[in-house]
Amino acid sequence: MAPSDQPRYSLIPSFLYSPKTLLNNVSSHYSSSSSPPPFSGSEGRNSNNNFMIPAPKESIPLYSPAYYAACSFGGVFSCGLTHMTVTPLDLVKCNMQIDPVKYKNISSGFGVLMKEQGMRGFFRGWVPTLLGYSAQGACKFGFYEFFKKYYSDLAGPENAAKYKTFIFLAGSASAEVIADIALCPMEAVKVRVQTQPGFARGLSDGLPKFIKAEGAGGLYKGLVPLWGRQIPYTMMKFASFETVVEMLYKNVVPTPKDQCSKGLQLGVSFAAGYIAGVLCAIVSHPADNLVSFLNNAKGATVGDAVKKIGLVGLFTRGLPLRIVMIGTLTGAQWGLYDSFKVFVGLPTTGGGAPKAAK
Repeated sequence: MAPSDQPRYSLIPSFLYSPKTLLNNVSSHYSSSSSPPPFSGSEGRNSNNNFMIPAPKESIPLYSPAYYAACSFGGVFSCGLTHMTVTPLDLVKCNMQIDPVKYKNISSGFGVLMKEQGMRGFFRGWVPTLLGYSAQGACKFGFYEFFKKYYSDLAGPENAAKYKTFIFLAGSASAEVIADIALCPMEAVKVRVQTQPGFARGLSDGLPKFIKAEGAGGLYKGLVPLWGRQIPYTMMKFASFETVVEMLYKNVVPTPKDQCSKGLQLGVSFAAGYIAGVLCAIVSHPADNLVSFLNNAKGATVGDAVKKIGLVGLFTRGLPLRIVMIGTLTGAQWGLYDSFKVFVGLPTTGGGAPKAAK
């Protein structure tokens, strides 16, 4: 079937979580062609050994270069837009970490910024935020899908199903190492613009000033703390989301998943993403404080940050606001990412390791 012959998909089709309807649709499609169906028997059921629900009549082959490119674009859509939207929260959070005397809590932080900079000040640094987290999202989701399949193939079919959580963790960690290299320069400029009034208006003048002051290498001064923040965050984000979705349907939602309305399914997905985001924020917060401190203070070291902030401060300074911000971000990101995948005819992310190559 040519791509032009493919039926258009609604954003969240009604058959998304209906294995019976799914199998009927796919069987009818492949019965009219010489190609065998991509799955049969137990492989078509929504079992614990499958990490995705196949979309019928797909135009993009799974695990092809086009598939990973589509997942990367979904990551741009998911991460770039959500992080840009919460720029005001991020701005207050960074300033609370850098100057807790002046920015004592969330409400006073917003008040100080409003008084000193007006409404325009709340979106200072939105351009490096958008560009940096778009690049990070592309690498995070695209390489996660790649490494998840790669590690499943290395493990073999039996071990891939048995140790699926470890595959989630290894795949997400590997992807985040690459993603943070893409993010780090924009993160450095963003923090400097947001926490030093008068340094620059935004990316266009902030990047040249940063490089002139600290050299191009200074853009990666915070890379190791960024890895320390983002790798645990991403591992928790992907692994806990899958677990929480399963727990919510098992213990909270009284109706089987395939009988729930689309609205309820999306509500469960957002709730699971929010819970996963809270866990992510707690795990990665000490490193987040380090990143903010190092990117704000010229020539500072990790030891300087620990001495200045203190061990307790590393774990607690700015944490409530970051929980709100990251919880909201993670819930929205999962919803946007899977909605985009479905929109282009790809299967949604599910609850197990990819089927390993034999």
